Amino acid sequence: MLSKVPAVTLGFWIIKILATTLGETGGDTVTMTLNWGYLAGTALFAVVLIALVIAQILSKQFNPTLYWATIVASTTFGTTMADFADRSLGIGYTGGSTLLLACLAAVLALWYRIEGSVSVNTVSTPRVEAFYWAAITFSQTLGTALGDWLADTGGLGYEGGALVFAAGLAVVVVLYYRTQVTRVGLFWAAFILTRPLGATVGDFLDKPVAHGGLNLSRPLASVVIAAFIVALIVLLPQRAGQHPGAEPTPS
Repeated sequence: MLSKVPAVTLGFWIIKILATTLGETGGDTVTMTLNWGYLAGTALFAVVLIALVIAQILSKQFNPTLYWATIVASTTFGTTMADFADRSLGIGYTGGSTLLLACLAAVLALWYRIEGSVSVNTVSTPRVEAFYWAAITFSQTLGTALGDWLADTGGLGYEGGALVFAAGLAVVVVLYYRTQVTRVGLFWAAFILTRPLGATVGDFLDKPVAHGGLNLSRPLASVVIAAFIVALIVLLPQRAGQHPGAEPTPS
């Protein structure tokens, strides 16, 4: 039995970071450039995300295009949802980050309690997929809030925030290769950290120069990043992760 999510390889992380950056520029394109506002933008991407998650669950096997489309939808929803919570609801990035961290911890705890594991290699049944995509969505939204909190509230700016999260990922890599720390825990740590890294890079690209950004066109940046993602999906090996206990697939 194969997992319905991709094997975690270097290519996976490269596409994931690009997808999170696209989520930031794409979300800002709808809410700011097109002036939809945070509530309408969040509703739009929520509908798209739900539709793609349902399609992902109904799919009989791993589909790279469908999987990464769902990831991008979760990152854009995370962008607009975090901005809506901070700027429209007024709970701030600190409050939003704390709430989202609690929600993510609750989903992972419930997933572990019911299934006995939160490893992505076990994602092969509708129930586990539901837990997986709930955790993914909360982690994407949490990452957006963390990125904005460090860049704005923390005063580090977008470049400083990106460096902090890149350093955090470097620590995860060292722990992976030099220690016996649980690989499942390191995966979720890296998954969360890649989101604010992509968010701060996206903000750096499209925010005004006065706010520390490059003021590039959001739609253009989104199109270019999307093109890179499509090219990488085609060029880099995309295979399903191996489910624990399954026979190794021929190489």
